[in-house]
Amino acid sequence: MKKTMRKTAPLAAMLLCACAGFGPGGGGALNTKGGAAYPPAVYEGTGRGFRGPVRVAVRLEAGGITDIRIVEHRDDQAVGGAAMEELLDQILLYNTADLDAVSGATESSEGFLEAVEDALAKAAP
Repeated sequence: MKKTMRKTAPLAAMLLCACAGFGPGGGGALNTKGGAAYPPAVYEGTGRGFRGPVRVAVRLEAGGITDIRIVEHRDDQAVGGAAMEELLDQILLYNTADLDAVSGATESSEGFLEAVEDALAKAAP
């Protein structure tokens, strides 16, 4: 009997989230800073990915982060781009950028998270 193994671990399974701030509005949520809500608007931020700059546009509203658009990146789509998309989904789900990098795409992940944090710093009340 021949056994075959398939690699089925999706990118999401490789994502390691930080232990603080799980759940919308939970500890580490981004909708407040020092008790004051971020002003609603779209803010752009930049970071340094594996192959160059990462630029994002972050939409903030009263409830926190409502949308993130990756404006520019130079990393390959299969690894770096996929990691950024996974992190984007996690930020929107948990309303925090306090996440660990995706395994195998550390520099791309860190550049994306840096860009989101840069946008949030520009929005700080």
